[in-house]
Amino acid sequence: MRFRWLKTARCWFSLGLAAYACFTFAALAQSSIHLPIVQKVATPVPLLTPPTRPANTVPARVTYVADGDTIHVVIDGGWYRVRYIGVDAPETYPTPEPFSFEAKAQNAQLLASGVVQLEKDVSEVDKYGRLLRYVWVGDLMVNAELVRRGYAVVSTFPPDVKYVDWFLKLEREAREAGRGLWGATSLGNGSLADVLDAPSSSAQ
Repeated sequence: MRFRWLKTARCWFSLGLAAYACFTFAALAQSSIHLPIVQKVATPVPLLTPPTRPANTVPARVTYVADGDTIHVVIDGGWYRVRYIGVDAPETYPTPEPFSFEAKAQNAQLLASGVVQLEKDVSEVDKYGRLLRYVWVGDLMVNAELVRRGYAVVSTFPPDVKYVDWFLKLEREAREAGRGLWGATSLGNGSLADVLDAPSSSAQ
């Protein structure tokens, strides 16, 4: 009788352990469902060195230089206006801003060959219907070169910000070196940025 009781007790003890283990495992499994999934997100690397021209650019022929950041081109027989992405230069129209013709002259000098390659970022056109593009002459990006020379400032609008870090680096260097319009004494107490901050409705 005593052994039968002991055997029954052992049986109940084993069942209890098994039930506890099952309950614990189920609880852990249920709680793990609610654990957040942590994903590694790559940190963008600032582009501080000159990029190379991508392979997917579109060739175009320049027909007119409107100002320091806008040109007219022909692509496959069609006529288009192109607004440079990421930069802003003084406007020549409708009322010429200070140093607008100097910026236009620099732009025209860079485009002397008349043949360019156009690179798209994200947006196709701006609110005026102009193509938004980075403009390349060979391996030189005209947008960036105008900033480097001090004849344009950085002016970016998401989502078209592919080269913003590089542009900002060039602008900082141009300003510190007093290049182009940053060194113009006739600006008085103002600066190139003050000139470009004025509202403009130009859509050449």
